Amino acid sequence: MKELTHLSLFSGVGGLDLAAERAGFRTAGQCEWADYPHSILTKHWPDVPKWRDIRTLTQEDFYAKTGQKTVTIISGGFPCQPFSQAGKRRGQADDRYLWPEMLRVIRDIRPTWVLGENVAGIVNMALDQVLSDLEAEGYTTGALLFPAYAVDAPHRRDRTAILAHAGSVGHLHREAVVNYPQAWRETRLYAGPGWKRVAGQALPWADTAGDGRQDTWPAEPGVCRVADGLPNQLDRIAALGNAVVPAQFYPIFQAIADIENMTI
Repeated sequence: MKELTHLSLFSGVGGLDLAAERAGFRTAGQCEWADYPHSILTKHWPDVPKWRDIRTLTQEDFYAKTGQKTVTIISGGFPCQPFSQAGKRRGQADDRYLWPEMLRVIRDIRPTWVLGENVAGIVNMALDQVLSDLEAEGYTTGALLFPAYAVDAPHRRDRTAILAHAGSVGHLHREAVVNYPQAWRETRLYAGPGWKRVAGQALPWADTAGDGRQDTWPAEPGVCRVADGLPNQLDRIAALGNAVVPAQFYPIFQAIADIENMTI
């Protein structure tokens, strides 16, 4: 099997990283601005190269730190306040709108796949632009809106997954965002032996990287990813609020791994 590599942008406390590792990807790099999440990443991924400011993540620096020119997939939950129902919904006019920087990294590193994560509000405010930007770079794009309860989390928390492939994949084509909550629920059947579910509780995460880590990642409350900090005593709460439910995105990473390994 080929090596699958993953560069994580706006990493938070590593929710997407855990999902990717569970599907067989190696974390090649992480980028996170906020102090507390960065400390969590340093604790659990001590040997993975890290960046604090996405604006400093260049093709040259990535190669210098990793020895790699590209990766299989870049993922990132770029800050969502510009599109969140809880915010002022300024969209692309918001100074926290960092999609252009994520696009620049994608353009520089040219991954085979891109997985973007954001709130449901992006659908009516910037999704078309994000998809158009990726298509202009030669990617085939698609998007999916699905809730956290589809993987047995005890809350709804709709998320938008933006998927792009640098080539032609027959079943991946641009269309309106679709909502498949029931169909997505069936993906839990493919979660594999590493998953342990407790009805109505958080989803414990088994050892993803074979290094003995077994962390419990609680279901997230209805708080979006933030671009600025909170007082220190709220850092942990903020980090959990921003965290991605790994189980919600694992099926996407696993499907990509299966395609790359030609098992489907």
